Amino acid sequence: MNFPLKAGIATVALATVAIVASAQSFLISGTVRDTTQSAVNGAVVNIRAGEFSATTKTDSNGDFTFAQVPNGPGLLEVVATGFAESQISWKVPPASALNIVLKPASVNEEVVVSATRSGIRLSETPGSMLRMSGTDVAASPSLTVDDILRQVPGFSLFRRSSSRTANPTSQGVSLRGLGASGPSRALVMEDGIPLMDPFGGWVYWTRIPSIEVSSVEVFRGGSSNLYGSDAMGGVVQFISREAEGPAFSLETSYGNEQTPNLSLWAGDIIGKWDFETATDLFRSDGYILVPSSQRGKVDTDANSEHATVDLGIGYRLSSSAKIFAKGNFYNEFRNNGTPVQTNDTQIGQGSMGLDQQFGASNLLSLRIFGDAQGYNQRFSSIASDRSIESLTDIQHVPAQQLGGTAQWTRAVGKSQTLIVGSDLQEVIGSTDEQLFSSGIHTANNVAGGRQRAFGIFGEDIFQFHQKWTVILGARFDDWRNLDGSTARIPIATPGVLTGATFPSRSDIAFDPRLSVLRSLSPNVSVTASAYRSFRAPTLNELYRSFRLGGVLTNSNAGLKAEHLTGAEAGVNANGFDQKLELRSTFFWSDIVNPIENVTLSNTPALITRQRQNLGRTRSRGIELDSVLHVNKSIQISAGYDFTDATVVSFPASSSLLGLDIPQVPRHSFTWEGRYWNPKVLLFSVQGRFVGKQFDDDQNQLPLDSFYTMNFLAGRTLTKNLEIFVAAENILNQQYMVARTPITNLGPPILFRAGLRLNFPASK
Repeated sequence: MNFPLKAGIATVALATVAIVASAQSFLISGTVRDTTQSAVNGAVVNIRAGEFSATTKTDSNGDFTFAQVPNGPGLLEVVATGFAESQISWKVPPASALNIVLKPASVNEEVVVSATRSGIRLSETPGSMLRMSGTDVAASPSLTVDDILRQVPGFSLFRRSSSRTANPTSQGVSLRGLGASGPSRALVMEDGIPLMDPFGGWVYWTRIPSIEVSSVEVFRGGSSNLYGSDAMGGVVQFISREAEGPAFSLETSYGNEQTPNLSLWAGDIIGKWDFETATDLFRSDGYILVPSSQRGKVDTDANSEHATVDLGIGYRLSSSAKIFAKGNFYNEFRNNGTPVQTNDTQIGQGSMGLDQQFGASNLLSLRIFGDAQGYNQRFSSIASDRSIESLTDIQHVPAQQLGGTAQWTRAVGKSQTLIVGSDLQEVIGSTDEQLFSSGIHTANNVAGGRQRAFGIFGEDIFQFHQKWTVILGARFDDWRNLDGSTARIPIATPGVLTGATFPSRSDIAFDPRLSVLRSLSPNVSVTASAYRSFRAPTLNELYRSFRLGGVLTNSNAGLKAEHLTGAEAGVNANGFDQKLELRSTFFWSDIVNPIENVTLSNTPALITRQRQNLGRTRSRGIELDSVLHVNKSIQISAGYDFTDATVVSFPASSSLLGLDIPQVPRHSFTWEGRYWNPKVLLFSVQGRFVGKQFDDDQNQLPLDSFYTMNFLAGRTLTKNLEIFVAAENILNQQYMVARTPITNLGPPILFRAGLRLNFPASK
């Protein structure tokens, strides 16, 4: 072969290679979003593939495109202010568009949803918001989630008792000193689904396996403008873990008072399907509530046991749509401190939902949920020397609930978000009682009814000049009480059947809210809010009476709704490269027609109370929260709450004017120090001070102040296995949680040892 021919062949070969190489260039495109699926505008996207490199920015829809990307390995980097850098690498260029989710760069930039029903950065929330991460939950020595939340200043339950041993009817939340009478004055949810008891409004905290919790959000202040009646004082929302691939976590421990516990979570993604399951199993022998100086023959250990199971399944219809369903079954049994006084509960709950994204700016969210439950309670009268008790009442409380929510969220440009939605909820419940006198069944009592609530809400979140965040929202609610009745059927003869049918009642509420945040500098911002909220009386308050020790509390079918008017102002600051975070808020709340347990008579044998609407109560004070991130492993936090909560009007009895609202301490202080380095040591220590408060409306039964400390220490043995020891009330302080009027004590020192398994290994 001569040279010209060889040269010609080589030329053709090179041309062929060039054509093939050209044919193997690729188009790389994608969308950048944050953890709420909102588009991230202006993110810097860098690409490198062999000798090829280029840079672009995302548009208002979060989209980006690179053309003529050569075949072979490549790397994509995405950088945006306030977010952690994200990288994607490949050996062969991806054939479909990339979907990149950016996570916040720091704690202060974490995205929260409870304050606005939409994703907003914690630093941009114009209100009193706290977020507990999964690490915060894992680092807590407390075994139950209500005890974990007690580190939040201003968070308290009706009485001071833990859900480990307390009757569930005393587990309603109070925030900012609004007081509690059993029903919660703050909404408690998990992933947007309410966890409140439909009949009584209290919370079964042990339904939530702590190992399932990804984060907890606590928003303090009136939130009826978004969530309706249950959120008069704020919102507590648990965000559960989502499967990102095959994963498994287990925590088990054993402690004193014969207390085993097992908590498990597992999840996986298979194609377009995702699956999650969680369970929590617990029992404890408990302790005797009454101090030895008042104790009698009838006093036994207050113990409890429970089991809860969650099952979830999701299916991704497309890259912009997902449907899901979740079910929960819960069962518990409690001995409340004497042989006769016991209670048990069975709950079944189901929910379904759809999240549909339309383009980059519109999101439709639909939720439907329902539950059915049975609650059983036995009450007794106890002799003054506590040597004998006599059965007085056997209650069975069946209740059903069905509800749904529809919400449309629209991003207008990059600085405004519009939200509009509606929800509907109906509860049916009754209390079926067998009444006893001196051990003899004398009568049956049946009372109950139906309650329906419908609400529509809207909200506008707009930000401008990178310094102002303004939130304007309002909600209209219509609630109705239907089919209310009571009947007392005597067993002994002669007897007279008595009863009443209550007329249907309806009421409306209009609850606006205006919140403003102004950034004075990159490190300092000020906030202000004004709002109205309301709470409708529960079926429990309207129709169910109960007895606790020597106190009988009667229902009141004529109760009106509570209406709150509130305002707050605060300063948020951070320094030392966001290592130090400070938040302070002054608040003022007036409640018209607050529902309280009012004393009618007081004898050595029995205190009789009734739920009544007072004229007006006022709660005002200040909240201080601080966190110091010394480094990645060391964190120190502290919080203080001062609350002045008093009765300012009660036309029916001037004797209550100026008195403190029951169950509200004036001072509370919490702190925590933590060293969290899985390769070296896991250690946290907590302290909590709670000031004096009263157990009754007349301020005759004080509960003294107390201080407790908890600690947890652990070590990683392998990349998947941790061992730990934990203790609550390590100083073994004896403190009062209730006076009925017999004193009830909080738990003594509680300690346990356990292990945690994580696959893949926790980071």
